[in-house]
Amino acid sequence: MATTTPEVKPQETTKKAPLSLTSKAIAKVKEIMGQQTPVPAGLRVGVVGGGCSGFSYSMSFENTSGLMDKVFDMEGLKVFVDATSLTYLNGCTVDYLETLEGAGFKFDNPQVKSTCGCGSSFSV
Repeated sequence: MATTTPEVKPQETTKKAPLSLTSKAIAKVKEIMGQQTPVPAGLRVGVVGGGCSGFSYSMSFENTSGLMDKVFDMEGLKVFVDATSLTYLNGCTVDYLETLEGAGFKFDNPQVKSTCGCGSSFSV
C-alpha cells in the first residue's frame, strides 16, 4: 500500500507597502492611465528635493521599474517607489479629493514636521 504525503507549499510572504493609496486615489489614477496612449505600466510615487521646505512629492506614470525600485500592487495598480523615497514615505497615505475649490491628490504623511505656506513642500 502506497502512502502519500501532503504537498507542502511554501508560505507566501506579502510585503506591506510603506505607503498606501485610498481606493478613491487608485480609481482616479486608473482612470487617468486609461486615457494615456500607450497605457503606462504603473504609477511612480516619490520624494524630490526642492520647494520652500526642502522636499516635495512627485507622482508620474511609469513604464518600467528602475534598478533600485520597489514595486507594490495596490488593487491591481502597480506603484513604483525608489529606495530613497521609501524612507520619507513610510506611513504616508495618498488620497484623491474633490472640493469646490478644486481637485487633486493629497499626501498625509505622519513624518512631516513642517510644511510651507502654500502646502506643496515639507520637511522631516
